[in-house]
Amino acid sequence: MKKVILSLTVLALAICSTSCVTDHAQPIEEPMRFQSAPFVSQLKAPIGIALDESGNIWVTEAGTGNNNDDASIAMITPSGQKTVFVAGLKSITNLGSVEGPSKLLYKDAKLYFLHGVNGKLYIADVSAFKPGDAPVSLAAIPSHDIRGFVEKQQYTNPVNSNAFELAFGPDNNLYIVDAGGNAIIKRDQATGELSEFATLPKTAEGKDAVPTGIVYDGSKFLVSILTGVPFTAGAAKIYQITPAGVVSEYKTNFTTLIGITLSVNNKPIVIQHGTFGMGFTAGTGKVLDENGNTLLDGLSQPTDIVRYGEKTYYLVSYKDGTISKLSY
Repeated sequence: MKKVILSLTVLALAICSTSCVTDHAQPIEEPMRFQSAPFVSQLKAPIGIALDESGNIWVTEAGTGNNNDDASIAMITPSGQKTVFVAGLKSITNLGSVEGPSKLLYKDAKLYFLHGVNGKLYIADVSAFKPGDAPVSLAAIPSHDIRGFVEKQQYTNPVNSNAFELAFGPDNNLYIVDAGGNAIIKRDQATGELSEFATLPKTAEGKDAVPTGIVYDGSKFLVSILTGVPFTAGAAKIYQITPAGVVSEYKTNFTTLIGITLSVNNKPIVIQHGTFGMGFTAGTGKVLDENGNTLLDGLSQPTDIVRYGEKTYYLVSYKDGTISKLSY
């Protein structure tokens, strides 16, 4: 009997030596300050970024803004090798800013990207695409009309639509942020049907919310807003939206938020595009935590951020044409 008890005790200790440490592991601390290192440069007005399971970065390039078709989507390997996935997307200049494809999302070997200029969502199968491959034809990628639905709702006067960002929700459906319509649109993954999920209120000054980022943290959506011109300091917010579509304030007193991601602890990390005077002032972009604490500053018009692993992030700078690697 003693041998049996002893054997069970040894077994319990052996199990605890491998599993109990995990059960009582120390939580990973939140970032207090980021270190930034260059990763990729010479991109043409990059706006959105996404990561696949191999660590490849997918990025949208808005192009030159010369009312031509030189905007594109590219894949960049962890070593920095860039391969254009699709070219020939419309690039325009609107109120001094270059616009083309905006944000994008990767899931299950498919790339979902928005092109607010022509009001479409594209869904591309990228399972066979490899570094060094020739670009695929834009015409071969299935597209879906977003603008038509948003404009029909007449959310704004004059009617406006700019499909800008997207995220998957708890039901595996797609949620699309329309910065022009100040609304979140739900796309049923099974049927493709679009429906209104939520609308965002105007600011205290009566300006449009201009939502720019969305994430789902496991219980609620978090949405960042840019606000409309004149981009008043302190007017931007992070909203929270329940899965039932109920909107409320989460955090306030931000300026020109243009992107949002989640830390390893599901805390929002947001991007300040910059302060506005005669245009956006160089060097006034920032990465901030949910309480408005500065994690990285001195940036020129950052537009998107994504986390890789536990403590590494990639940041897009639209003005500089770069992707930086952040760590802490």
